[in-house]
Amino acid sequence: MAAQQSLSVADTETGASPADGPGLPAQPGPQPGTPKTSRAGRNLPAAIAVGALLAGMLVTVLLVAPHLWVVVLAVATPIATHEVTRRLREAGYDVPFLPLLLGGQAMVWLSWPFGVAGVLGAFGGTVVVCMVWRLLGQGLSHTPVNYLRDMSATVLLAVWVPLFMSFGALLIYPADGAGRVFCLLASVVCSDVGGYTAGVLFGKHPMAAAISPKKSWEGFAGSLLFGLTGAVLAVTFLLPDKPWWVGLPLGLLLVTVGTLGDLVESQVKRDLGIKDMGTMLPGHGGLMDRLDGLLPAAATTWIVLTVLS
Repeated sequence: MAAQQSLSVADTETGASPADGPGLPAQPGPQPGTPKTSRAGRNLPAAIAVGALLAGMLVTVLLVAPHLWVVVLAVATPIATHEVTRRLREAGYDVPFLPLLLGGQAMVWLSWPFGVAGVLGAFGGTVVVCMVWRLLGQGLSHTPVNYLRDMSATVLLAVWVPLFMSFGALLIYPADGAGRVFCLLASVVCSDVGGYTAGVLFGKHPMAAAISPKKSWEGFAGSLLFGLTGAVLAVTFLLPDKPWWVGLPLGLLLVTVGTLGDLVESQVKRDLGIKDMGTMLPGHGGLMDRLDGLLPAAATTWIVLTVLS
């Protein structure tokens, strides 16, 4: 428990590392021949290369074959679900992966013919199957232990990854679907760049020191400025059927939701005593470490662009 309390999760916005928390001893500087790292403790060249590769892949999909976006999400969903499930199981939670895997695919793919009704129907079915699966996992002759705790974590995971991912799929189906997805990605990227830059250069006032010690209000202001600008420009040039001012509530909500999403994952990782959800992406951690703010932002983008249609 003490080890978990002393662990400070890395924060890319302001360059925090696990050794930067209050009261922790200074760490030795980089040794000759070691990869160059950012202030966040990441392998900076690897992080930039992986980020550029992912961005190039997504842009290519959206420009050449927009509906392949659903395939991308269908592949990402089980990977992210497995990362979180594995970490939860390492911490002693009994989370049923197979129902989450199949239910996640149902949520994403049923969004194609049935829209929101298909997504919510698949989500409800997934939760019911998980409840029964966990109840009967050891047979009728055994009394389940920590059932409420494990089911709470299971439902959280079902919402956090496949349900939010399915709202990302719903964005692509309208005639201007590729533009809607670009609005999501552009706003989130601008927010991340603005938050990181302002946080590193000016960050002095912690936003949530107990959760993410180096996330600052100055960084949030940078996220807000860049995110709003990116959202307004994206709506203006990519969604010509919508007025430019739609970018204002979109940017404001995406910055807020993205920041809160980062804090939620930071707290989850703090509870689990880990730094990253996985190791799949060099310089970034796991896939879920890149999706923490993007997933709730996808649901938010769908809501804003649907309501303000």
